[in-house]
Amino acid sequence: MTAPTTTAARKGGRWIEQWDPEDETFWREKGERIATRNLAFSILSEHIGFSIWSLWSVMVLFMGPEYGVDPAGKFFLVAMPTLVGGVLRVPYTFAVARFGGRNWTIISAGMLLVPAIAAAVVMEPGTSYSVFLVVAALTGVGGGNFASSMTNINSFYPLRRKGWALGLNAGGGNIGVPVIQLIGLLVIGTAGAAHPRLVLAVYLPLIVVAAVLSALFMDNLAPVRNDGGAAREAARDAHTWIMSVLYIGTFGSFIGYSFAFGLVLQNQFDRTPLQAASLTFIGPLLGSLIRPVGGRLADTHGGARITLWNFAAMAAATLVVVYASAQKSLPVFLVGFIALFVLSGLGNGSTFKMIPGIFQAKAVARGLTGEEAASYGRRLSGASMGLIGAVGALGGLGINLAFRESFLNAHSGTPAFVSFLGYYALCSAITWAVYLRGDRPAPASTGQPDTRDQPSGRQPAYADV
Repeated sequence: MTAPTTTAARKGGRWIEQWDPEDETFWREKGERIATRNLAFSILSEHIGFSIWSLWSVMVLFMGPEYGVDPAGKFFLVAMPTLVGGVLRVPYTFAVARFGGRNWTIISAGMLLVPAIAAAVVMEPGTSYSVFLVVAALTGVGGGNFASSMTNINSFYPLRRKGWALGLNAGGGNIGVPVIQLIGLLVIGTAGAAHPRLVLAVYLPLIVVAAVLSALFMDNLAPVRNDGGAAREAARDAHTWIMSVLYIGTFGSFIGYSFAFGLVLQNQFDRTPLQAASLTFIGPLLGSLIRPVGGRLADTHGGARITLWNFAAMAAATLVVVYASAQKSLPVFLVGFIALFVLSGLGNGSTFKMIPGIFQAKAVARGLTGEEAASYGRRLSGASMGLIGAVGALGGLGINLAFRESFLNAHSGTPAFVSFLGYYALCSAITWAVYLRGDRPAPASTGQPDTRDQPSGRQPAYADV
């Protein structure tokens, strides 16, 4: 039975009152077209949000000796946005239901003007370090955009399409990191390192464009409601925190490395700002482009399987980086470090696909079927995504603080990379122990976790989440 879709002029208009993406007839006739339109403009807004969030990974490349900020201070500057962005992801998750996905996208895009204008005002020699810290912290609002955008798009798509849709949404957002780094490279290469405000001159009008297009073409979903009970249930569920640990390893690595890459090149291999900027964008670009592929592979082969092999590959790439760092071999270092970016992007897609699958599997294990099971999965996965995204973003803070201590005490990034290697090994062990050990493949015809013959009280099989 097709769920009728109507739009009512409520709370400012563009509200869709009924939405049932799991109904294949509804999805084919109306849902997919509407969801695709909202996905496209969600990606645009999130893309600009990521660019502003990573603004200071570019600004520090403009900060020569005349700014009076040492390498440890610069690592702390790029760590501040990750801290604020991670914290903001929790309230941003709930803002979608409170204000509507379209309405909040407009608001959150407009808020990006504050850190962009502030950076344009203070970015000059003689500004105190404390002012730089405050302005860098303001860019955390761009990190919050990810949580609201993912929560919004999660509500638009059916379970069978979430891996691809969420991967595309996140990948399109993530690519904002290398894009602003490319713009920084262009400015340094043409106007020189004395003109950081040119980067802001590019982004200020883009922020306005993103907000206006969101207002014109996006929709709010009236059935999406904040569910305090779901939030509390998700916070009490062990899988929320287990997935947070895994997401630190994937997204935390991506955003942490993206912010730190240029500084590592400058301090580990004595690269000039132009030389560092000419390499900094490559890893984030490849990691962003491959994120939807991680979601697609997870849709096909199971997120847990892809995540396990991905963490094993990240550990191997880190070994290459440790060797190159100790030997001071820039070519080998770049191969290993760029591989880490690619794998972190792949893992971003596979881990986020696991979240709705886990809660859908729990619904099936509880004996729920049809829309009741789908509703339970959407309710719990939506609530958990904000928490998982917030904790994962804080992983970027940990990476930059690890680099800060490593360069401060050992004048090298090698000790930091060794600690990252240990974390990836831990994530591999957790993925296998919790989501793969003893699980049987799901029947090929359904793509759902196989719960046949499970003893009463047994946890559902997660191999295909």
